[in-house]
Amino acid sequence: MADTAVPSLEFAMAQNRAQGPSAARATLEELRRLLPGTGDIHSTLPFGLPAIDSHLPQSGLTCGALHEIVPETAGTLSAAFGFVVAVLSRLPPGRPLFLVMPAYGQRDHGRLCGHGLNGLGLDPVRVTLVETAHRKETLWAVAEALHSGVPQAVVGMIDRLDLKTSQKLQLAASDTGLPLFLIRPTQTLEASAASTRWRVGVAEAVRDRFGFIARPRWHLQLERCRNGRPGEWKVEYDHVTHRFSLAAALADHAFSGGAGARSYKQAGRS
Repeated sequence: MADTAVPSLEFAMAQNRAQGPSAARATLEELRRLLPGTGDIHSTLPFGLPAIDSHLPQSGLTCGALHEIVPETAGTLSAAFGFVVAVLSRLPPGRPLFLVMPAYGQRDHGRLCGHGLNGLGLDPVRVTLVETAHRKETLWAVAEALHSGVPQAVVGMIDRLDLKTSQKLQLAASDTGLPLFLIRPTQTLEASAASTRWRVGVAEAVRDRFGFIARPRWHLQLERCRNGRPGEWKVEYDHVTHRFSLAAALADHAFSGGAGARSYKQAGRS
């Protein structure tokens, strides 16, 4: 992933520590001023694919909850991130999306690419990128983004996460009604309070006649789902229509026949 003109706000955490807590608070207040929260808080984000939604409580990913995304191997981190981007692209436009990405430990994978986001149907203009230098800063930025109430969703990448910290993040997401997606490496996977845990692997993409990727595919395993059921699927994604579908080899017509993009379910509505 190459550098690009993705709109970003890099928290100079070392400088904030030197200047004291007031500098961090001032940064957050400036974010709130520039990016006022708009729109209603919703309760679920459906995939629009009954084969998956039927496994989830209220037929969608719970907003106001922590969702863990785990690459099958260290080499599938980019695929896992792409899956999260595809999910985010289904959110209605309006409020910004916060991505908290550590500058440490990810050199082999490069940096965020605006062309890559756009290729999965997510307008880079919607993204506010926060880059951090240490794990503590990553957790701080994720928590502050949730508490601010500004973003529509928060995504973080963390190398380690203990149970107590995951409980705090789950509570913060629940209090604000915002979905939090944390990408965690399988090598350091520990118990957590997450509502769902998805293990993401790669599958051969659908290519056009020129050999370019037309529809990416993922092998998904829903390993944990509070108030729902585990499951396993091979899915593909159309970035133009923002729709997930079962890969042709696994498609079950009883499920896939009624699949279609559905908007959020509003809070208080079933």
